[in-house]
Amino acid sequence: MTAYEIPSLAKPPKAGKGEVCLVANGDLRLSANQNCWAAQQEMEAELAKAFESCGYTLKRAHPYKESEKHGFIGSQKEGMQVFQNIDPTCRLVVAEAVWQYSHHLLHGLISHQGPILTVANWSGTWPGLVGMLNLNGSLTKAGVKYSTLWSEDFADKRFQEQLGAWLESGRIKHKTGHTVPLRKVKVGIKERKLGGALAAQLGHDKAIMGIFDEGCMGMFNAIIPDHLLNPTGVYKERLSQSALYYETTQVRDDEAQAVRRWMEDHGLAFRTGPDHARDLTDDQILLQCKMYIAALRIADDFGCALIGIQYQQGLKDLLPASDLVEGTLNNTERPPVTSRDGSRVLYDGEPLPHFNEVDECAGLDGLMTYRVHKAMGQPVENTLHDLRWGDWDKSGTTDEYVWVFLISGSAPPAHFGGWQNASSERQPAMYFPNGGGTLKGISKTGEIIWSRVFIENDRLKMDLGRAEVIELPAEETHRRWQATTSQWPIMHAVTYGVSRDQMMARHKANHIQVAYANSAAEADKALLAKAAMAEAMGMEVAICGTRKNGKAWD
Repeated sequence: MTAYEIPSLAKPPKAGKGEVCLVANGDLRLSANQNCWAAQQEMEAELAKAFESCGYTLKRAHPYKESEKHGFIGSQKEGMQVFQNIDPTCRLVVAEAVWQYSHHLLHGLISHQGPILTVANWSGTWPGLVGMLNLNGSLTKAGVKYSTLWSEDFADKRFQEQLGAWLESGRIKHKTGHTVPLRKVKVGIKERKLGGALAAQLGHDKAIMGIFDEGCMGMFNAIIPDHLLNPTGVYKERLSQSALYYETTQVRDDEAQAVRRWMEDHGLAFRTGPDHARDLTDDQILLQCKMYIAALRIADDFGCALIGIQYQQGLKDLLPASDLVEGTLNNTERPPVTSRDGSRVLYDGEPLPHFNEVDECAGLDGLMTYRVHKAMGQPVENTLHDLRWGDWDKSGTTDEYVWVFLISGSAPPAHFGGWQNASSERQPAMYFPNGGGTLKGISKTGEIIWSRVFIENDRLKMDLGRAEVIELPAEETHRRWQATTSQWPIMHAVTYGVSRDQMMARHKANHIQVAYANSAAEADKALLAKAAMAEAMGMEVAICGTRKNGKAWD
């Protein structure tokens, strides 16, 4: 009789009494992990003190790696090895002071049986809060129970109280009374009719979402499963970035140079230099202009209504960053591009909505926004931003809390008031060895609608709210840029009826979608029309905060 070799499962050691395990997830890029390690160390030291004051010991579940000069989990493979040695019933803290790739540890968190707490710092320079929001959205999509906290120094009374509550009960619930279900909101007849008609049109005519290599930046929350996306009328065309690279190489120099001339003639200022490793060079710009042409031609080939380029992985080793491409695509006024035979202008007179980092939730939102605003005669240009950071205004211009919405790609010049208010600077070498120019500017003042599509309980959901983009003095803008990433476009946003902590407690993504309207009243109507469209598409919709005047929506 044949004997079978039965595998044995090694049991990880049990966590000690009063011991809490800590994991620190990081980037896929070694340079980023090395540059950010000092900030993570500082955060972990402050966290350890906070746990000690509650009578607990915080213990790292994985060591500092001398050979790599950091102590982050740097891959999914490494993450699986780490979780093999973690007590599955222990209290587990995911501490983040930096951007992180959620799939590095999502597997372990899905199977973990003990209480999970995600914790972030509050810093623009070291964007742990951005990484944590992505992880929270990913855990929400995966159906994993977790609690979440954030703090500027981890010593304040409120943080200590909330941490003590989690250690005692394994659960923290934040107040989210600033939201109201759409069913309790009065939507105007015209707005509801328009939203329903646009949803019906999309369901009948259908649209193609072009995706250049799905799953960028470890953003599990940014991938919409086909069984949820297709009923909305949107279907994926899964494209390869190798095709984009090849098509870029096929574009003639004179075509690309014409794109650059158009941009400069319309006021865009390129900040160039001679050193490829440090500066934005003419060769980098030429390749970016070729990529812009290539992206439009591929989108036209496949009949795409919108596209998303992965940009930070894959292409970074072959081409300059796609930021300049992305923001240009999202702008109505942009350099004309013809088909390969020169017979047609592609997407003439309109943007080709682009979703940065192939965030499909932002893509679906962007397509809906474009169609709603076009039908209502509102500005159609829209973009995602990182919910990067926020701070009180140091200049005394406003008493309101001012968010820093910031993104490396996809912000259109229309949001700055035109090409003449935009510049292009080299992407940081830490992330982009081949450089490439951004599309930088300060978002103009005005009324905006913000929104986010996310996935919870295997259902598409959408949150919407209202905000104002304000002007801050040059010194305060400079301070905020220097505290974040000065090469990127910035938006100074004041949310109506949503505090910092309410936003953090509710928001299920690192990204937030924004679009302007011509007035506060028109912005309210555009919000309600999009909400009605989302509901008609089968989403569960919530309205956050208040109107501009502070009045409730219900």
